[in-house]
Amino acid sequence: MAQLVVTPLSSPHRFTAGDEILPYLLDSLADAGVNLEDRDLLVVTSKIISKCEGRVVAFDGTEQAREQLIEGESRRVLRRRGTLLITETHHGFVSANAGIDFSNTEPNTAVLLPTDPDKSARALRAQIEHGTGKSIGLVITDTFGRTWRNGVADVAIGAAGIQVIDDLRGQVDDSGRMLEVTQVAIADEIASAANLVVAKDGLTPFVHIRGLAQKHFGVSSVAEHIIRPAIEDLFR
Repeated sequence: MAQLVVTPLSSPHRFTAGDEILPYLLDSLADAGVNLEDRDLLVVTSKIISKCEGRVVAFDGTEQAREQLIEGESRRVLRRRGTLLITETHHGFVSANAGIDFSNTEPNTAVLLPTDPDKSARALRAQIEHGTGKSIGLVITDTFGRTWRNGVADVAIGAAGIQVIDDLRGQVDDSGRMLEVTQVAIADEIASAANLVVAKDGLTPFVHIRGLAQKHFGVSSVAEHIIRPAIEDLFR
């Protein structure tokens, strides 16, 4: 039976623009006693990516500045309720307040989502593989609300080296019936599993996962394979 081992990787480092993630990630692996192996997974919080890529902006705390930031990061605003805006970002994510983080950041600042999370994931994965000689998968995560369900959960916003969707269409179930619509969001399930071990103080920027089935490794992207095209979205 398959078994996943999910290990939080803490780091005391306060990431800022221009930081290279790899040295701190390797330190975190060493501190946790983890030796990276082929087909391991690494999960990285989007806030770390954003900070290193200079996506931290000034924010004076006013409602006007808040709305300007949200609208600037949005392709369109879908719903408004009081101070809450549900928007479609330029990436195509539908989320509250364009995914901007106004908490757990330095005073008078806000953290925007990475400009291209899939590209960021590919770049970091390449650095890790070059630095370690190991072939791994990598997922960048953020916390989103879910339509029709209370509570938030971590989802994948960028990925490299894994198949983000496990497409079971065309296979048969245990009763011999053909599966016609089943597509499992593997990258989102990885993100949620990782979030279970992440401390909320911001000092657990990485998670190591071992045991994912080999079939889930490959080439795909969140932007291309997880974001539902608007033409297929019955509710947008």
